[in-house]
Amino acid sequence: MRAAGGSGGAAGSAGPRRRRAAAMSAAAVLLGLALPGLALAAAPGSAAAALRPGDEAWLLASCALVLVMTPGLAFFYGGMVRKKNVITTMLQVFAVIGVVSIQWVLFGYSLAFGPDVGHVIGSLSWIGFRHVGAAPDAAYAPTIPAELYAIFQMMFAVITPALIVGGLAERMRFKAFLLFTVLWATIVYDPLAHWVWGTGGWLHDLGVLDFAGGTVVHISSGVAGLVTAILLGKRRGLPGDEHVRAHNLPLVLIGTALLWFGWFGFNAGSAGNAGPLAASAFLVTNTAAAAASMAWMAVEWLRTGKATLMGACAGAVCGLVAITPASGFVGPMGSIAIGVGAGVICYFAAATLKMRFGYDDALDAFGGHGIGGTWGAIATGLFAEVAVNSGGANGLLYGNPRQLLLQLVGVATAWVFSAAGTFVVYKLVDRLVGCRVSPAEEEAGLDAALHGEDAYPEQVTWGGIAQWVGTSLERGEAPGAARRGHERQFRA
Repeated sequence: MRAAGGSGGAAGSAGPRRRRAAAMSAAAVLLGLALPGLALAAAPGSAAAALRPGDEAWLLASCALVLVMTPGLAFFYGGMVRKKNVITTMLQVFAVIGVVSIQWVLFGYSLAFGPDVGHVIGSLSWIGFRHVGAAPDAAYAPTIPAELYAIFQMMFAVITPALIVGGLAERMRFKAFLLFTVLWATIVYDPLAHWVWGTGGWLHDLGVLDFAGGTVVHISSGVAGLVTAILLGKRRGLPGDEHVRAHNLPLVLIGTALLWFGWFGFNAGSAGNAGPLAASAFLVTNTAAAAASMAWMAVEWLRTGKATLMGACAGAVCGLVAITPASGFVGPMGSIAIGVGAGVICYFAAATLKMRFGYDDALDAFGGHGIGGTWGAIATGLFAEVAVNSGGANGLLYGNPRQLLLQLVGVATAWVFSAAGTFVVYKLVDRLVGCRVSPAEEEAGLDAALHGEDAYPEQVTWGGIAQWVGTSLERGEAPGAARRGHERQFRA
């Protein structure tokens, strides 16, 4: 019974076992077919595992910090020009955000950081941010999404052509400036960024050090400012000594504060993570700015007998410029030396150089950014040390004279390429739409002539206040309560 029952049970269970075996075989076949797809599907997961939320948070904050620098630059430049050209100067700077942001997404990022083509440019395979998504790019920033890195670099691409406004201020047509900006960003900035920062770029492979943009941002924009200033010619209606004082120092101070604040994202964010290197870059950025501000004021005080707010602000900005290429490679003492050098060198560049050679670099784009960036790039070759950044190199003072020679190659390349590229872009734009405003527009002021706006449409003057108080007293009214509903503003 038992045997028969057992035999009958075995025979009865053979069918289900065969079905299970067949099912398992089919599952194995399907699994084999699906493995490539599963591997591809797992890739984002494995990429996500490499991401670090702390690094992502810091880079997101750095993007915002660097973006606010451009409106800060608008305040800085807006306070330095004459009253009749405040709006156009600030609008030129602000408009760059829109123009370059679109250019960067469409093709700028691909040209600057896309797959290398001949060590000179990126391909267009990343056009429209194609293939630039959540997965990190180990070549640039292995712990944050590639898209976030692209956004961070966008902010650098934005502010660079905005800096050129300092050289061409108060005399360039707005539509010409917009066309100039998109062409310059494409022809000059994007290739230079690829050479220095892009994987496969020839200066990058050569070993030129530029942590956050001494050559790519500051030398390129400063030299472009000089070239456009020369090609445009001098402004009309300048005082006899050709020195225009800042018309609104509070605006300049607000701009300086925003620039200094944002520069922490500019330099410390360039570490690509929230680690010790970011902290070091943060420290030396602040230290160099402070040292340069003090140095500028000291030289100014010795030469003129007065220290000025304008000088303190200009010195701080020059220190920030100079430390930019070195911020990820030097320690605190090196940053003090770089800051002091920037304050002294840039003071004389702004105070004497343009007077001696006769060019009208209106807001010292060249004197501050061109000269300051040059000094900072060279100083990187002096003060860099691998103790700060093992991914860098030692400079001359730490036993590596070759690095100084490499830095000089980088500086010379940025100077020549920016000057030649800017010349070509300017001539093309001038032929297409004309670059300089008419004498009548310049005399009237570009705010009114080009934009129909006035930075100070209504101003209270001492004469107006006296007139208002006198009228109130004649009517027997208390000045504080007189004519509440009446317009009490007087044109300057």
